[in-house]
Amino acid sequence: MPVDESAELQQLIMMSGQAPDDQVEGVLLRLNQAGSYGRVAPGRDSIVISAFGDREMIRSLALEDIPGVEKVLPVSKPYKLVSADAAAERTVIQVRGRRIGGDNFGLIAGPCTVESREQTLETARAVNAAGATMLRGGAFKPRTSPYSFQGLGSEALAILAEAREDTGLPLVTEVLDPRQLEEVVATADVLQIGARNMQNFLLLAEVGKTDKPVLLKRGASASLEELLMAAEYILKEGNPRVILCERGIKTFERSTRFTLDISAVPVLQEETHLPVIVDPSHPAGRRELVPALARAAVAAGADGIIVEAHPAPEEALCDGPHLIPTSRFAAFAEEITRLVGVMGKQVG
Repeated sequence: MPVDESAELQQLIMMSGQAPDDQVEGVLLRLNQAGSYGRVAPGRDSIVISAFGDREMIRSLALEDIPGVEKVLPVSKPYKLVSADAAAERTVIQVRGRRIGGDNFGLIAGPCTVESREQTLETARAVNAAGATMLRGGAFKPRTSPYSFQGLGSEALAILAEAREDTGLPLVTEVLDPRQLEEVVATADVLQIGARNMQNFLLLAEVGKTDKPVLLKRGASASLEELLMAAEYILKEGNPRVILCERGIKTFERSTRFTLDISAVPVLQEETHLPVIVDPSHPAGRRELVPALARAAVAAGADGIIVEAHPAPEEALCDGPHLIPTSRFAAFAEEITRLVGVMGKQVG
């Protein structure tokens, strides 16, 4: 029967991690013969096959009777591929030897935006020396005002590539538009989807077709289910390497720029197998609050943080009030690293 590649996920077929290839192929063959299809996700202890197709047709296949199948789980949540049930173990994202997820904590740091070669290299060297695991930096900037600095674009990507070459840090940078994707993919190690674009479904689908990890930020007014459904768009296109990021939501409170929803960390970790990190810089709005929010993220069990630093925050072209001076970043990173160890994880 012809296979419908747009079909929804209906069941998760759990097999032993030691199941031989012919048993796995037996499950896939039965699905294909019924006009359905399966995607295999091997794990250390078990193999998970995601079964896509018509619900009743898949139910009629009695997949639990196939040799090697331990159990079959129906998928009822709207976010099917990102659900914790969809993977045998929690996802760990590896980028140029650095890891986020599991016992590995990511310390992502760098400038809010690339302003110059000198500023970017100085920041990159400072955060690298302090133990950062990845370098963040904005080339294309989404701004509330059309008259605000929008980033250096292609020039910034070249500067960021030089900073990566200089420090060895994997590069995280934002893509705003599908038209920029080819250019950004050629440079970035991790593609960031910012809060404003969390529900830009065309962009989500396009990054889902790449082989680059995606750092997906929660929208300022988005529920956790909406965040997970946004991630579902990416995974459905075939890219399983997604990192979720809580970065603060809009509430009635005005003492901070946004309200950091720290409860999102444990809730998301119950709901999904994807790594969950926190941006303490944007919700704080003031650099004095960033360390406390970062500590809260670590204590809540986050898989990493993404923070912004600058050699001279008072001269920054973007978000100066919440930027950590590079002169203070080493002390900040040391404190976070100690707390990460207390939580049974390691930076790296």
